[in-house]
Amino acid sequence: MHHLRSAGSRPRLGDFTTDPRVLVLVAMAAVVGAGGVAGAWVLLNAIALVTNLVWFQTISTHASSLAEVKPDWWMVAAPVLGGVVIGLMARFGSEKIRGHGIPEAIEAILIGESRMSPKVAVLKPLSSAVSIGTGGPFGAEGPIIMTGGAIGSLFAQCFSLSAAERKTLLVAGATAGMTAIFGTPVAAVLLAVELLLFEWKPRSLIPVITACAVSIALRPYLLGSGPLFPLSGTLAVSGWGLVVCAGVGIVAGLQSGLLTGLLYKFEDFFGALPIHWMWWPALGGLAVGLGGLIEPRALAVGYDVIGDLLASHVTARQVALILIVKSIIWIVALASGTSGGVLAPLLIFGGCLGWLEGQYLPGDTGAWALIGMAAMMGGTMRSPLTAALFAVELTGDFALLVPLLIATGAAYAVTVLMLKRSILTEKIARRGQHIVREYGIDPFELLRVGEVMVREVETLPADMGMEEAINFFSTDDPRHKSYPILTTDRRVVGMVSRGDILRWRLEEPTNNDTLGDRLSDDAPIVGYADEPVSRLADRMATEGVGRVPIVEFGTMQLVGLVSRKDLLHIRRTSRLAEEARVAYFGTRRPALPKAAQMAAGQQG
Repeated sequence: MHHLRSAGSRPRLGDFTTDPRVLVLVAMAAVVGAGGVAGAWVLLNAIALVTNLVWFQTISTHASSLAEVKPDWWMVAAPVLGGVVIGLMARFGSEKIRGHGIPEAIEAILIGESRMSPKVAVLKPLSSAVSIGTGGPFGAEGPIIMTGGAIGSLFAQCFSLSAAERKTLLVAGATAGMTAIFGTPVAAVLLAVELLLFEWKPRSLIPVITACAVSIALRPYLLGSGPLFPLSGTLAVSGWGLVVCAGVGIVAGLQSGLLTGLLYKFEDFFGALPIHWMWWPALGGLAVGLGGLIEPRALAVGYDVIGDLLASHVTARQVALILIVKSIIWIVALASGTSGGVLAPLLIFGGCLGWLEGQYLPGDTGAWALIGMAAMMGGTMRSPLTAALFAVELTGDFALLVPLLIATGAAYAVTVLMLKRSILTEKIARRGQHIVREYGIDPFELLRVGEVMVREVETLPADMGMEEAINFFSTDDPRHKSYPILTTDRRVVGMVSRGDILRWRLEEPTNNDTLGDRLSDDAPIVGYADEPVSRLADRMATEGVGRVPIVEFGTMQLVGLVSRKDLLHIRRTSRLAEEARVAYFGTRRPALPKAAQMAAGQQG
C-alpha cells in the first residue's frame, strides 16, 4: 500500500514543449554545420582525385567528366577493381558503408540511439570516393548525408546528451552536408522534416536550420556560390498545362515504382549467390564497366548530364541511351552493396524521361526535364515538398514552383498507393524494422484528464480495519485491482491493491491496524483534471501503475480516476475518427465521442 505522492507543481502548458536548452543545441549545431561543409569539401575533392587518377592518370582535384573517355578494356577493369576495394573495406572495416547512406542514417536514428562510429565517418566518404571515382553511377548526396550525420553524432557523443538531442545534431550534420553539396538549404531542412527527424518540433528544427544556415554561409569559400545548375529556359504553365504537369508526375511515379521494384529483385538475386557478399560489389562493377562501353556518360555522378538536360544540349538518342544504360548499371551496382548515393541518378532518370516527354509538349524541354527530375525525386524518396524546393534552389527558377509542386505531388501519390515502402525504407524493413513515415498529433495531447476520467469512483476509507479490508478483496464480488484511500474529508492519502492484500495474508495483521496505518513511504502518483492526458499517461508508464486518482490541486480531494482502460478508449475513438465516414448534409449525422471529435479537429 502506498502513501499519496502528488504530481508536483502543475506543468506550464503551451503550444510547444521546447525549453531554453535548445540554445545549447543551436550553438552545437553551428559547429556541426561547419563540420558538414568540411566533410562535403573532403568528399568532393576525394571523388575528383580518384577520378583523375583512375581515368586520366593525373593528380588533381579538378572535377572531370567521363564523356571523353575512350571505351576500352580499362573501362571494364576499373569499376571491377573499385568494387573489390569497397568489398574489402566493408568486410574488414564496417559493413555500414554499404548502400546509399540514407537508410543507414535512418536506422541509426530510430534503432541506434543516433550513435555512429568513427569508422563510418572515415570509411563512408573514402569508399564512396572509390566507388564514384572508378565509374560507379552514383551521387555524392547519400554519402555526405551519412558522413555529415556521423560528424554530428560523434560531436554529440562528446557531451552528455539525450538520444533525441543526439538525433538533432546527427540530422543537423547530414543536412549541412547536403546544403554544401547542392547549395539548397531550404530543401535540406525539408528533407530533415520529411525523412530524418521523424518529428516536427522546435527543439530539433531550430538547430537544423542553424546548421544549414552556417553551411550555406561557408559554402562560397570552399565550394562556390550560386545555383548548381542555372536553368536558361522557362515554362509558362497555366490551366491545362498544370494537368500536363500532373501527367508528367504520374509517369515519373510509375518509373520510380518500376526502378524500385527491379532494385530489390536484384538484391534478392545477389542474396541467392553462393559467394560472400564481399565480392558482390566487384560483380556490380563488372556491370558498370560493360555499360560504360556502351555509353561512357552513364558512369560516375553525371552532373554534366544534368546540366546538358536542363540546357537541352543533347539529342534524343543520347538521352534515351543514357536513361537505359544508367538505369541498368545503377540498379545492378546498388543492389550489389557498393557505396554511393541515389539522388543524382534519380535526377538523371527523371530528367531524361521528362526531356523526352518535352519533345511532344509545349515549352522548353529543359524545363520539362527539371519537372521530371523533381517528380522522380519526390516519388522515389516520398518527399514531394523537398523535391519541389530542391529543384527551385538547384536552378534558381522560382517561376516553376507550382508546376514542380503539382508534378512531385502526383508522383508521390502514385508511389504511396503503388508501393508499401520506399527505396529508403525497404532495406530497413528487410532487416526486421518497420517504419511509419506518417506524422499526426497525439490524441493524448489534445485531451485534458477531466474529459476522460471516471467521476463516480469506488473508494475505501482510511479508517477501515485490516480484517475488513482483507475480507473486502476476498469475496467473489467483482473488484478492481486497486482503490483510492480517502480520509473523512475525501482527501486521497494512498492506494491499496490486491497485491497488498496477498502480502498481508502471509503476515499476522494487528487487529487495531487500519488502512491508514499501513501506508508506506513508496508513494503512488496522482493527476489533475486540467493537465493533458499525455502527462498523466507518461507518469503511469514510468511508475507501472494502471489506476490513478485525480485530485484537486492543493486540497488533494478526490474528483475522479483514470485507468488504462480509459486510455485505450481514447485510442479506440481516435481510430474511429480516422475510419468512421459520415455525410454532413442530406442525412442525420450521428454524434462522435469527444475524443474522436478532438482527433478529427471538430470544435463541438
